[in-house]
Amino acid sequence: MLFTDLGLSEPILRAIKEEGYTSPTPIQAKSIPAVLKGGDLLAAAQTGTGKTAGFTLPILQRLSTSNVSSGKRLLRVLILTPTRELAAQVQESVETYGKYTGLKSTVIFGGVGANPQIKAIAAGLDILVATPGRLLDLMSQNFVSLNHIEILVLDEADRMLDMGFLRDIKKILAALPKKRQNLLFSATFSTEIKKLADGLLNAPELIEVARSNSTNEAIAQLIHPVDRTKKHPLLAHLIKSNDWKQVLVFTRTKHGANKLVTQLEKDGITSMAIHGNKSQSARTKALADFKAGKLTALVATDIAARGIDIDQLPHVVNYDLPNVPEDYVHRIGRTGRAGSNGVAVSLVCVDEHQMLRDIEKLIKQKLPQEVIAGFEPDPNAVAQPIQLRSQQHQQSRRPRPAGSGGAPTKKTPAKRSGPAKRSTHR
Repeated sequence: MLFTDLGLSEPILRAIKEEGYTSPTPIQAKSIPAVLKGGDLLAAAQTGTGKTAGFTLPILQRLSTSNVSSGKRLLRVLILTPTRELAAQVQESVETYGKYTGLKSTVIFGGVGANPQIKAIAAGLDILVATPGRLLDLMSQNFVSLNHIEILVLDEADRMLDMGFLRDIKKILAALPKKRQNLLFSATFSTEIKKLADGLLNAPELIEVARSNSTNEAIAQLIHPVDRTKKHPLLAHLIKSNDWKQVLVFTRTKHGANKLVTQLEKDGITSMAIHGNKSQSARTKALADFKAGKLTALVATDIAARGIDIDQLPHVVNYDLPNVPEDYVHRIGRTGRAGSNGVAVSLVCVDEHQMLRDIEKLIKQKLPQEVIAGFEPDPNAVAQPIQLRSQQHQQSRRPRPAGSGGAPTKKTPAKRSGPAKRSTHR
């Protein structure tokens, strides 16, 4: 199947061709016709599947070919995302594929000044990409009207619920017209997602691409048993001895991320941290430098890493195993994309043995283990308790967290299948 088979207009096809794509990914091949039909949609799609273009392309098609009254533009599409990074990438997708349609869009999120966002909205928009917190703030000041919304997209709905956005989402839904098209995208069809869908969607079409708990066969997974005090030296050893140039490292906490960056810098390994306590400018710079190859290691917490979307990222390291087994799948899914191979390494100490068993049970496979010479774990080590409250739960206790952000670095891809590089839970 080709993009030319999906009923997209010439201006949109021209933009797709300029990005080097000819064939849609499976999620795009299914979701584009579904959205064009005008009905509600419930789709499960993981990172790396091309999901973002799966809804931006048909939305651009619908808006550019429908009749609108002359005069000031009316806001007709609202796309809600949980984080600043994802919001920025969705907006880039809208701009990239809509550049010949004449449609206008902008993105709003917290952590930066509101005045430029207010001016962009006041100038007239067709599409608004937003995180819930900043949108509600501007709605409360009457800077945003949702009275003419025709299409609502909830992107990464599972993460929005994890981050405690349900109350905000309900407030936003109450301000929307009753008659509209609803598109809900999630990594999983959890009980919470099904409950949200039941109250939001009207006879939705269901699309599911790949099992939500499966891992990409293009990713080589490996466990390195190690004592908790030797994790940092082992990570530095792996990076230097293997000459790794680009490594995304996951830690369980913000403090752990900061501490690890300090240690790696002392080892001569360029690194920066990205997490919720970092300023918007710091997060944007860290992500841009990492994508540009100026950093060897980007150290991230789970929530901050949502939206990190890098073509051909070779290595992901779980410095700490995640408390939630499903997050392991999300983490390592950031490598092994677009036909390239990836390596996912986990440094596992005695404290994390139960977490490892939970992960292996979820993905239904036993992960290979390799002890690195000089870093053999103490066989008599005793496990210490780990704070088992997930970072999502920590986030949900906060009053309305703003999203997270940073515009992705643009690059021209080789010709391949599906505009997947700009989506995040694509």
